[in-house]
Amino acid sequence: MEHRTGLESFYAVDEKNRKLRYGYTTGSCAAAAAKAAAFMLLSGQRQEEVALMTPRGILLHLLIEDIREGDGEVSCAVRKDGGDDPDATHGLLIYACVKKTEQPGIVIDGGRGVGRVTKPGLNQPVGAAAINETPRQMIRENVQQVCEELGYAGGLSVIIGIPRGEEIAKKTFNPRLGIEGGLSVLGTSGIVVPMSEAALVESLRLEMKMLKAAGARYLVITPGNYGQAFSQKQKTVDLAYSMKCSNYVGETLDMARGLGIRGILFIAHIGKFIKVAGGIMNTHSRSADCRAELMAAAAVRAGASRQVVEQILDSNTTEESVEILADAGLLEKAMEWVTGRISGYLARRAGEQLEVGVILFSNVRGVLAATDNVPRLTRQINHQNTQTGGAE
Repeated sequence: MEHRTGLESFYAVDEKNRKLRYGYTTGSCAAAAAKAAAFMLLSGQRQEEVALMTPRGILLHLLIEDIREGDGEVSCAVRKDGGDDPDATHGLLIYACVKKTEQPGIVIDGGRGVGRVTKPGLNQPVGAAAINETPRQMIRENVQQVCEELGYAGGLSVIIGIPRGEEIAKKTFNPRLGIEGGLSVLGTSGIVVPMSEAALVESLRLEMKMLKAAGARYLVITPGNYGQAFSQKQKTVDLAYSMKCSNYVGETLDMARGLGIRGILFIAHIGKFIKVAGGIMNTHSRSADCRAELMAAAAVRAGASRQVVEQILDSNTTEESVEILADAGLLEKAMEWVTGRISGYLARRAGEQLEVGVILFSNVRGVLAATDNVPRLTRQINHQNTQTGGAE
């Protein structure tokens, strides 16, 4: 009988009406392997399949492979399935090795094939294994669940490994980002949703139409998960009518204008929207990646020395560039120039009938800059939501 993962009824549809299979992330694989290894270590019973609830709310049933029981430790693996999404990690075995420790608590680290963070500004601090926040939480919660079920109150060490990770990481952006020695363990929902570009843009249009039908005339839009998380911390802006636009900044403005939306407040991470300062309206790295160059241009406009400009050009992340500007005392002036450029390009694409404002932020420093019209747009957004009942 064919194994069923729980994703059989989930699929996306591309522009040619083809069904595209869902998959599951490296983070889900790591969490499932860790859960199984912890169970086998603490119970002494072999486990060849594990149930894993993902942050998206989909329950997975994943097969456990390559089980190895050693002296006080258990290692096993789950095979990554990216569905029909192009994915360099598809088919890889993601391992977890669990063993008891004298110290209480669950300690998570990366082993062979998992990269190490060598530059600031990434999801994890310098020196840490490149296992992002959500996978770490999934691993910890699932291992803790096993400990509670089996009445174990001691400590556990969980080491995540990807044996072919170092080789495959050379084909990714990891080395440029400052992740050395292997792959990152990623995933914010636990699930890989395959989407063609046309289908994704159409899904954004549908979501915007639904918000418009619900009474929205002003929208809060974030490019991705960082922006969404940051916007939820901004207590002054009502998010009843908000959505993500992914990399499709230009298409989002076009569809908003076409639907009669009056205003958009973008809340965006500097790493995404610095590209818009160069007139780039699709922020995916395959379309353009000139973040360091645009940050360097901002530094020049702010009066930076050649040394500072060269440091920015040599930086690996935009967050790192932000810190270089801050150390030079030029951050505020540089972000003022960046915001002006972004505002100009957005206004040109949006046209006169669509007002656009921007709040730029970094993960470390919070709000970096905002366009002058943000207070007015915020009032319009909050008033609209009160009038329609959207804030309830």
